[in-house]
Amino acid sequence: MSTTPKVVITREPTGNVIAEGGDELAVTLLKRAGFVIETTPLSFWYRLPWDMGEERENQMASHAARMLTAVGYQVELEPGLDVTRITTPTDPLGTRVYGQQILSLTDQLNGTETYAGAADLIEHVVDPDDGILVRLGQFFEAAAVQANVSDTDDGWALSHLCEDAAATLTSLAEDVRDAGHQMQRLEPPPKRRWQEGVASYYATAPRPRTGATPAAEEPSATPPTTPRPGRSR
Repeated sequence: MSTTPKVVITREPTGNVIAEGGDELAVTLLKRAGFVIETTPLSFWYRLPWDMGEERENQMASHAARMLTAVGYQVELEPGLDVTRITTPTDPLGTRVYGQQILSLTDQLNGTETYAGAADLIEHVVDPDDGILVRLGQFFEAAAVQANVSDTDDGWALSHLCEDAAATLTSLAEDVRDAGHQMQRLEPPPKRRWQEGVASYYATAPRPRTGATPAAEEPSATPPTTPRPGRSR
């Protein structure tokens, strides 16, 4: 049984981005992605052109990896070259890819501008058949089975812990399963006309200070209340 050749894309210590492996079709795709051929009497490989800048090299390497993956190749892309990988201060290499996908979903929710958009994102979490909570419950159920196979006291204890986690997630999924529909039904706040907004601004905005006192601008029209001293003869 034949297998699809593996393609490895890495950055050498010298800074060159190279690709190795694959077959004739993989080579065609690499050339289409911007790689050029390097040959020696005994071997050949592909590299990106020099002096492109690291940011552009990462973009091209990621593009090549996506092209190869789309047609069925197994691609090993060095993490530092993957521009699609999400990183955080606690995961600078982006190895916790599934947690980062949830983080991306949260970022999308924070950026949505409509309740309909927010509801669609919430459904990814609460869907009773394929939502994240349901799948996490199944994950812990599988973990409980794996721990139980050890047939040890520690394994049984861990199995019970995972079973409790699965039950908690199942209960939570039931509690929030309608959250998406509830979000969908929320009414957006009414938008004021721009004229109302301008009027409200001028009604509440602080008046500018000129730095001049009323006495300096014009004399007071109110006569003094204290009597003037009498004139001496």
